[in-house]
Amino acid sequence: MAEPGVETRTRTSVITARAAASFDPVGRSVATARAFVRDTLQGWGYSDVVDDAVVLTSELVTNAVIHAGTAADVLCLRTDEGVRVEVADRYPEREIPLQGSGRTLAHPDRENGRGLLLCAALAARWGVEYTPTHKQVWFQLDMPQRQVGTRSAGPVLPADLLPVADERVRVAVVQIDRNCAISSWNDDAEHLFGYAADQVLGKPLGDFAAWPHTPGTGTGIAEALQLSRWEGSYGLRDADGRVVPVYASHLRVRDTQGEPSTVCLLVRDYERAVLQTPLRTPSADGGSESRSSDPFELFIGSPAPDDLDGLLQRTVERARDMLDGDSAFLLLATDDETELEVRATTGLPSARQRFARVPVEAGTGRYGSARMPAVHEDLTAVPGAVPLLAGTGMRSVVTVPLKVEGRLTGSLGVAAESAGRYSNEEALRLQFAADRIALAVESARLGELERLRRGSLSFLVEASDLLAGTLDRDQTLALMAQMTVPTLATWCAVYTIADQASDPYLSYVLHEDEDRIDGLKALLSRIAPPDPVPTPGARVWTAPAEAAHKAALRTSMRELGLGTTYLSAGSNATLATASAVGGETVVLPLVARNRVIGMLTLGKPSDDHFRQEILELAEDLSRRAALALDNARLYSERTAISQSLQRSLLPPGLPQIPGVEVEVIYRAAGEGNEVGGDFYDLFPIRDGAYGFAIGDVCGTGPEAAAVTGLARHALRLLAREGFGGPAVLERLNAAILDEGARSRFLTLLYGELWPQEDGSALLKVVCAGHPLPLRLRQDGTVEPAAEPQPLLGVMDDLELYEQTVTLDPGDVLLCVTDGVTERREGTRMLGDDGLVDVLTTCTGLTAGAVAARILRAVERFAAEPASDDMAILAMRVPEPQKI
Repeated sequence: MAEPGVETRTRTSVITARAAASFDPVGRSVATARAFVRDTLQGWGYSDVVDDAVVLTSELVTNAVIHAGTAADVLCLRTDEGVRVEVADRYPEREIPLQGSGRTLAHPDRENGRGLLLCAALAARWGVEYTPTHKQVWFQLDMPQRQVGTRSAGPVLPADLLPVADERVRVAVVQIDRNCAISSWNDDAEHLFGYAADQVLGKPLGDFAAWPHTPGTGTGIAEALQLSRWEGSYGLRDADGRVVPVYASHLRVRDTQGEPSTVCLLVRDYERAVLQTPLRTPSADGGSESRSSDPFELFIGSPAPDDLDGLLQRTVERARDMLDGDSAFLLLATDDETELEVRATTGLPSARQRFARVPVEAGTGRYGSARMPAVHEDLTAVPGAVPLLAGTGMRSVVTVPLKVEGRLTGSLGVAAESAGRYSNEEALRLQFAADRIALAVESARLGELERLRRGSLSFLVEASDLLAGTLDRDQTLALMAQMTVPTLATWCAVYTIADQASDPYLSYVLHEDEDRIDGLKALLSRIAPPDPVPTPGARVWTAPAEAAHKAALRTSMRELGLGTTYLSAGSNATLATASAVGGETVVLPLVARNRVIGMLTLGKPSDDHFRQEILELAEDLSRRAALALDNARLYSERTAISQSLQRSLLPPGLPQIPGVEVEVIYRAAGEGNEVGGDFYDLFPIRDGAYGFAIGDVCGTGPEAAAVTGLARHALRLLAREGFGGPAVLERLNAAILDEGARSRFLTLLYGELWPQEDGSALLKVVCAGHPLPLRLRQDGTVEPAAEPQPLLGVMDDLELYEQTVTLDPGDVLLCVTDGVTERREGTRMLGDDGLVDVLTTCTGLTAGAVAARILRAVERFAAEPASDDMAILAMRVPEPQKI
């Protein structure tokens, strides 16, 4: 026996409306199902239970498409008691959590298994039904009982804001019998229009009405009087022949004998506030006002002006209900009116058909044009007459145009599974409804276009900023893909072309579902890339969908035992990839500087299509991305050239000096610079003699690096020619001055080193305007190892001299550039004294450890990165090892 609240069979109730949809087993289907249920119930006027229904549907569809891994069918039924929603999947496992049994219900914090728990908590009734292939969970939500009270009320207004009326508001009450003849005419009608009752009784109201006919249709006042309710403006001719604009409210009633008639209440048009139905607003308790069950009244409601999709979905559902159809659809015309774009459907696979396009003129004559109403009694007799309905099982259909000021703005259709369901009478009713809704649809469409334009401009501005913020090729490719997915497409692939002789190369692949990226990349790698056509605009590329279809077919054959006898380990991935790329795929060329440098490929999942606005936005993005990608390529090439030239200015390597430890640390200021104005060198001069130098050219960057190269190569050449230190620097000074306007002054410490047999090292140094070298003795004392002399590149005649220094075992000689001593933090500077303090702590350290400690002290002295080049040269004579 089932526990209370769980039913295994449905209760009998009258179904007044239904809506159904199927959702693929992908993650985004849950959100689509929520939107479908929300729009359906709001369209039915069931706002009171929308939130509960959406929550329950979300959980049940999640269980189906995410956890069970099957498609989900959602059916919404409007009954006389409330609303019933059924969710079916293809995973018929029998599992009903019975309250009070030994099993416990799912914990609310669990990722899955909460659907039935929520049904038990929120639904008035619910149940689970099984077939050999399906499992169906349904729930019933009853409408809350309404208390009798005010239907609507307006605010208190100042007198000058009230509607203008005559001294006495006159309401003409005119009753029309079933033959459209006037059967009652009150005194206010006689006063307003000048006819006595005996002059009009028995005559058709159409004889007096100035009714605005819709071009191309036969809809008129006779048809309006047959409707259960109507409200709007038209005119009546008075006794003098003038047309009196009136605002009217028609109500169809029947007397006690069952005889129908229409009661018409009429006022002057400027007094319409007397009769006009106020805008529906939520009631004080948060619920919505009850709505008439008459479907045509729903057409003339007040939808939100900025909710085009909601308006279109409500329109098709109400059109279907009004004509008792099995499905309905609404298409909007493109700007050039040559095609119609599917924007809303009910009873059809809306997820697959959305944004698909059909031509306006599908054939000759009235029945082949979307600009005229058409009734097709049996589509099987005229295959292809309505392309949207091909393969859907619909046989009869009525379609009418949506027109605004004579322009075709869309098409509205209702279809049924049986033949011969509709006639011209239904076409007139639907056309009248379409005329009433056309202006609201067009207004909402224009609002959507304006929002799309603003959104597109914002998107392109942001994209330009992001693309301009990097000159790295790989990062540019990643940005292109991330801006495209999922904003413009479900997946994308970027092909690049190195040069005109190279084939396109698959450089980057991205899918909104990260689990699909590897499979998508493998699929695209197996097919030939698209042709690099420079023609602007998007072109359709069918190769990915065809390859995915073939792969899925092979996988299905293996599963059925028609191919190999075992299943491939990647069969599930193959099927998922096929679903992911089964929709429309387009290719946009990446053209920069009149050359195709690659292609941007955008794709949709199964049977999805791109909107023209999205393709136009993608084309604009591709132009910007192509220029950014080419700029990144040029920057990379120039950076590689610059770094190669800069590396040629650095010493090829440090020689091994017997008995002397040497360590060099070099940092060039500026992004991308490997060589600046500071330089160093250490090279063999002849047997047993080595030259070393550390210098600083005025300034930084390439100009300073040019003098650096001159100085370093001149030092080596002159030293190896046998010149002593003073002679080498004097000749270098002359070479710098010969550069003329390009010359820069240079500070330079140059020396020659001879390792001695007793373990010491003999040095002869010349310090030309450079920070003095510091000698660290074993006892921790620090002293300058040279005297200052004039810098190079300023005076012609220099009288330089060299000084001799002997480094004993354990001594360290530290040479630095002013980038070390002039390190600043605000007004503080490290200075010579600060360097001495740091060097004092380096007793007993190796040359490498000394250089590292100096660098660490410089970096920690200030938080900001160094703005000057820096070079550190440390030489140490090691102590003899004790035995």
